[in-house]
Amino acid sequence: MRQKLLPEIETFLGRQPLPLFIGGAWGPAERGGHFEVRDPGEGQLLGRVAAGEAVDVDRAVRAAQTAFRSAPWARLPANDRAVILHRLADLLDRHRAALAQLESLDVGKPLAQAAGFDIPNVAQTLRYYADLAVRTRAREPIAVPGFEAHTLRVPYGVCAFIFPWNFPLLLVGWGIAPALAAGNTVVIKPAEDTPLSTLYFCQLAEAAGVPPGVVNVVTGLGETAGAALAAHPGIQRLSFTGSPEVGRLIGASCGRNLVPVKLELGGKGAAVLFEDAEVETAAQALAGAITLNTGQVCCTATRWLVQRKIWDRFLEQALHHLQAIRIGHGLDPESQMGPVVSEKQRQRVLGYVQKGEQAGARLLLAGGPATVPGHEGGYYVKPALLTGGPDNISAREEIFGPVAYLLPFESEAEAIALVNRSQYGLANSVWSADLGRANRVAEALVAGNSWINAHNLFAHGIPYAGCNLSGLGGGVLGPETLLDYLRAQSVVRPRS
Repeated sequence: MRQKLLPEIETFLGRQPLPLFIGGAWGPAERGGHFEVRDPGEGQLLGRVAAGEAVDVDRAVRAAQTAFRSAPWARLPANDRAVILHRLADLLDRHRAALAQLESLDVGKPLAQAAGFDIPNVAQTLRYYADLAVRTRAREPIAVPGFEAHTLRVPYGVCAFIFPWNFPLLLVGWGIAPALAAGNTVVIKPAEDTPLSTLYFCQLAEAAGVPPGVVNVVTGLGETAGAALAAHPGIQRLSFTGSPEVGRLIGASCGRNLVPVKLELGGKGAAVLFEDAEVETAAQALAGAITLNTGQVCCTATRWLVQRKIWDRFLEQALHHLQAIRIGHGLDPESQMGPVVSEKQRQRVLGYVQKGEQAGARLLLAGGPATVPGHEGGYYVKPALLTGGPDNISAREEIFGPVAYLLPFESEAEAIALVNRSQYGLANSVWSADLGRANRVAEALVAGNSWINAHNLFAHGIPYAGCNLSGLGGGVLGPETLLDYLRAQSVVRPRS
């Protein structure tokens, strides 16, 4: 049974259309447009949201510029900014139940996932970067003969962020926390499918005492608001999370203005299982990985490379766990996997399974549409497993759904070669009791992240980034990310 909405969520959604947040003020889009947001678990209308366009983006950038130049945020000592960011993190913890319910309702993910990981992690990220900024030296002496010199680290100014729909608030936290801790101001364009938690976050930022104009949110469509933000000459940095196809457009747009850009793009992660792996543990973990957020996770393992000696045993265990997954509405406490975010995404997932089979893949678990009683209008799919050649479309391209492609291998060298055929390079995992081999293989796999005997590991302080088609320009979660938002300036005088 779906949970009843909390009163504060009812009140929040009752404000229609939900407005933009610019310069510390809430208001409609300049031209009065709006778009609809739907509950993916039922297909029903959740609400209407202001559809910002280029004129609204310009207002937001100018508000962020004014806040950077005139408001005290950039000039505050790091520990004073940290106090406000800690206060914001405390508010996130206090409103965790409401935020989790809103995130579950908007994205479709099970409430337990939003409440147990997404929302707490945003608060942890704010605290991590607030504290790191306090410990980071703004001035570093440079020892060179004949000169008195030092490097000064200063914030860039207006940093723009374009976020996707799969982890709306989590990625806001990962993105803007280091930028804010460093003293920058931000303009956020959330995904049009899932803007609600980002707008709710603005209410908490206000309550925490974040000065007007430091955080600005323009909701709208990618081709209007997103494109205008990427092309705006008033931004100093931009971070985009999404597909490689859109990432190329964003990168080209930033290149025309010579704006540094960080691209966090897609993936086609692999899990390599050697014959000495804990088969049952690995099968359960990987089944959980491809059903987490209904497979809408860029770094998850969607290619499973299994050494032939354990193929049958592993497949039996994987099928057992996947067939036991309880599919349902995100607010149903019994649900282990919710819907995908939209009907468009459901057709994409189902289409890839069909195209993979047409190209010669064999179905090990058929997948297909799922029907949830009482929620027949929702965008539900069943997990699917395929096997076949490594060049099959379902083995090469990112599907972004609960679908895995299995490949057998004989030797360590063959496994490495199969993994590294991919044009992506985000995250892989190696499963083996032989830690020497596990480390050797993990280091040989081309990716920003290699995990051992686990998948989807995220710890503050460990950099998370991609290479090749999976991204460029730096990552998130590590100490280097704070430095991404601090511009280095040399100060030099000759010694007399």
